[in-house]
Amino acid sequence: MENQGIRDARQLGVPKMLILGLQHMFAMFGATVLVPALTGLSVSATLLFAGLGTLLFHFLARGKVPAFLGSSFAYLAGYAAIAPNGEAALLPYACVGVACSAILYLALAALVKGFGTDKVMRFFPPVVTGPIIICIGMTLANSAINNCNGNWAIALLAIVTVVVFNIWGKGMLKIIPILMGVFVSYLFAALLGQVDFSGVAQAAWIGLPVRFEDTVFSLIGHCDANLLISAIIAIMPIAFATMIEHIGDICAISSTVDENYIEDPGLHRTLLGDGLATALASLFGAPANTTYGENTGVLALTRVYDPRVIRIAAVFAILASFCPKFSALVMAMPVGTIGGVSLILYGMISAVGVRNLVENHVDLAKSRNVIVVSLIMSLALGITFSSAGAITVQAGAVTLKFSGLAVAAVTGIAVNAILPGKDYSFSENYSNGKKSR
Repeated sequence: MENQGIRDARQLGVPKMLILGLQHMFAMFGATVLVPALTGLSVSATLLFAGLGTLLFHFLARGKVPAFLGSSFAYLAGYAAIAPNGEAALLPYACVGVACSAILYLALAALVKGFGTDKVMRFFPPVVTGPIIICIGMTLANSAINNCNGNWAIALLAIVTVVVFNIWGKGMLKIIPILMGVFVSYLFAALLGQVDFSGVAQAAWIGLPVRFEDTVFSLIGHCDANLLISAIIAIMPIAFATMIEHIGDICAISSTVDENYIEDPGLHRTLLGDGLATALASLFGAPANTTYGENTGVLALTRVYDPRVIRIAAVFAILASFCPKFSALVMAMPVGTIGGVSLILYGMISAVGVRNLVENHVDLAKSRNVIVVSLIMSLALGITFSSAGAITVQAGAVTLKFSGLAVAAVTGIAVNAILPGKDYSFSENYSNGKKSR
């Protein structure tokens, strides 16, 4: 059936284009600002580089793909491993690790360009990426419960609100359940007098979104080499999961718009755009970027597919980043709100991994698949929740720490490549940019 969506939003007129752009900004807003709220990163820098990263992505993808890049939740486990309590002095080290993970995006983009998508993706089948994604969510669940313990009443209100709007919401409200969960529970806590607004009152209305001490450049001259190397080793492998997430999102957008973006502008271009946007953001103290499914939902809802509308949303995000008072308002969010919303989000991350296994018909009756999955999950969860929290290796004067996710990802990829019986084909699972069911 021919897709009847609008591909040139100019026929709607400038006012409607601006409104549609604002809607896209609000769709990504709740999840994007929640990442800095959970990690201690700057909200203003997050919004700035979500906008700039989106514009960079559109430039590299030849302006063809209507995708918005917001904060990636997959890297939360990496930030937690390096700066478990959001320590400002440790976050730049985590950001270096995230920036280095972009190298894997560039490498995969080059391989896809040189050898073709199917030959490269056979090393990253769902039997590997699915369990990794499951473990990312499960390793974060503990922090969500700790935040819920701050005020379970507010946390439960956030959870119920997200569920209600996600299941029974209509129109745009169904697309932004996370934002509604934050708003309702935040307002409830404020009415009970449980929110400290002193920081909001002191914050300026207009200011620069980036502070030098938050960037990786602040480490120059007094860098802890051991911590820096450990951060790189711990965080880089997370990119294996986020790259697969990226491919899934591009296929979902292709299916929604009825255009094959895997072929044109090409998966290598979209991977390059996502990777460079992540590198740029992390260098300046913002979270890693990723293509946002929320905005794909808005595309399906509005049936307006013109990428210029997404670029308008990116400009709105950039403008919002220059308001420190808004950033302070986000950072004043009650821990109960953070706990309730993140409990659902972390569970959703794991659910995406399960869905990855189910939709791709991973046969767990095969011993080789069971071995791959069991090794990944045992290593990721066992190491993460061990007393040390990581595997420590002494290499001369340097102490290296390998996170559970890093060990699990590398082991899973290697074991899957070695064991006989590999039957995954990317081209069979993805046809014309549409994911087969």
